[in-house]
Amino acid sequence: MKLTYRGVSYEYNAPQVEYGDATQVGKYRGLDIRFRKSNKALVLQPTLDLLYRGVAYTANPTPATETQTEQTPAQSVQERARVLMMNHHRSEKQRQQSMLTRSDQRMGLSH
Repeated sequence: MKLTYRGVSYEYNAPQVEYGDATQVGKYRGLDIRFRKSNKALVLQPTLDLLYRGVAYTANPTPATETQTEQTPAQSVQERARVLMMNHHRSEKQRQQSMLTRSDQRMGLSH
């Protein structure tokens, strides 16, 4: 398909989408719906070597470029939920502490 954008013509070939098993059926607002999942990612993500403020990084690192120390071990759902809850609690405590500090400064109780 030939397309034009701002006066520049280019050829566009739409990717062919391959779907997996289409046997899963559900209902949405009273209508039967068949669920389909594509076999591969529809859009390829760029794997560019980028530079931000002088620091080089890769947009989507491949597993071969990641070191063993960067990889985190698999966590159970309970462990992940516990960590998320602790982080939430910690951020709430920090927010409360900063609010108390600001109110003390406004009232002149601290320097």
